[in-house]
Amino acid sequence: MSRTYVIYGVSKGLGQAILQAVPQKEDRIFGISRSEPGCLHPSFQWISADLSQPELARDMVKKQIQNQPVDYLIYNVGIWEEKAFEPDYDFENCSDTEISRLLHTNVHACILAIQSLLENLRLSSNAKIILIGSTWGLDNHNGAEVAFSASKFALRGMVHALRQSLRKDQIGISVLNLGYLATEFDINTPLDTVLAETEAQLIPLQDVLAAIRFILATSRASCVKEINMPAMADLHI
Repeated sequence: MSRTYVIYGVSKGLGQAILQAVPQKEDRIFGISRSEPGCLHPSFQWISADLSQPELARDMVKKQIQNQPVDYLIYNVGIWEEKAFEPDYDFENCSDTEISRLLHTNVHACILAIQSLLENLRLSSNAKIILIGSTWGLDNHNGAEVAFSASKFALRGMVHALRQSLRKDQIGISVLNLGYLATEFDINTPLDTVLAETEAQLIPLQDVLAAIRFILATSRASCVKEINMPAMADLHI
C-alpha cells in the first residue's frame, strides 16, 4: 500500500537521509527545502520554500498538495545562531534579525505547516507527525544558545498540546530530541565506518532512521510523544 510523505528540510543532512532511506518505491513524496535535492525516487516532487517567511512557505506547500491525503508529515528543520556551539557565542550580541529568522523558521513555520495540513492528514487511516527536535530542548541541558534552545523547547510544547487536539482524529504526533549527529557521513556509509571515524562520539544517521521507522510502524492506537536520543558521549545533557 502506497503512502504519501511530506518531508521538510530534504536538501542535506538528516532530511536527505530520510528522503533516501525511509519511503518505499511505491510511496509519494513532497520534499520541501530552499535548494533542490538530488533524488531518484520515481514519485518525488520538490517544493521550493523559504521557511523564514512562514506564511508564504505554508501557501506554496499547500498549493502543491491541495486536498490530497497525507500519511506522514516530518518537520526536519533547525537553524541556530551564527556563533552557536562555539566558545565565543554571546547571547547579548545576537541581532534582532538573527533571532527573528531563527524563531520564524524553527517555530512559526512549523506551526503553520501543521495547521495547514491537518485536513490532509485526516484523510489517512494512520497519520503521523514527526518533529525533529534537539537535546537543547530538554530540561537542564547546559548549552548556552538561547534562541535555538527556546525554539526546540517550543516543539515539545507543540507535541503536548496538539496531542489533545488530534486525539479525536487519532493522528499521532512525536518529537525526536536528538544530540550531535554524524551528518558528514552519507546514509550509505557503513555503520561500523561511521563509528570508527567518529570514535563513537556522534549519533549515526542510521540510528535516527530506526527511531523514525519505529514511530511510523505504530498503530493509530498509540502516540509516541517523545524520544530522547543524546550521543552516549555527550556531556551537555
